[in-house]
Amino acid sequence: MRSETRPEAYGTATGPVSGFLENPVVGMAPWIVFSLLVGPGRFEIAVGIALGTALALIALSRFARRGGSWKLLELADVVFFAALALIGALASDGTLRWLETYAGEIANLTLTVIAFGSMAVRMPFTLQYAREQVDPSLWHAPAFLRTNYVITGVWGLAFLVAALAGGYGDLVLHNPDNIWTGWIIQILAIVAALRFTVWYPGVVRARARGESGPGRSALLLPLAGLLVPIGIAVLVLDGNVWWLGVALMVAGGLLTKTLRARD
Repeated sequence: MRSETRPEAYGTATGPVSGFLENPVVGMAPWIVFSLLVGPGRFEIAVGIALGTALALIALSRFARRGGSWKLLELADVVFFAALALIGALASDGTLRWLETYAGEIANLTLTVIAFGSMAVRMPFTLQYAREQVDPSLWHAPAFLRTNYVITGVWGLAFLVAALAGGYGDLVLHNPDNIWTGWIIQILAIVAALRFTVWYPGVVRARARGESGPGRSALLLPLAGLLVPIGIAVLVLDGNVWWLGVALMVAGGLLTKTLRARD
């Protein structure tokens, strides 16, 4: 959650790179990349890219911010993907096939546990990032803490939805690459959490000032916009339900127009 206080007022590094690194989404980037890339024949590539992303982000953080505190997600990134890389290198063909099928769900469930577990121990994982963006005098403010609990909870739900969708595709449909369970539902869940992370702090700040703040249309507009490319993907990749692709494109266009008119 961002405050009205400027970062330079209390010594936090400024600039576009620093602002990028202070976003909790950065710590989740390796997990998101991995869960979307992993699948039959792609385990080693997905692990390698995820681990490389985690290490690159840590190196960039140490360089751009000249140190800074280690965060739960940074440590979890490296430990989890280094362990997967080691297991993958030593695993039998049967174990490797199992990992190719279910590693995405394992990653999403791990993130779900991290999110809700961090809330249970009263240290929601977004809090470590948010504290680098506000004056220390606000660290224990009820609104600040509540905002981070809410955002962390939304991310936990998003990863749980992604895990359940992937599990349904693997265990029920027996199709890890199903366009709905392997891609669309998971991407929508992540995008919704991303958008909420940007939208909700503005709502809290506006309420504190007695203002209306950003409306729900600002939250929903990016999601409505996604319906058009999703419809195109369905139209191209799943011709059996071409009508659904067309319907999604039309609905996306109409919803986007309606939401923009409300702004």
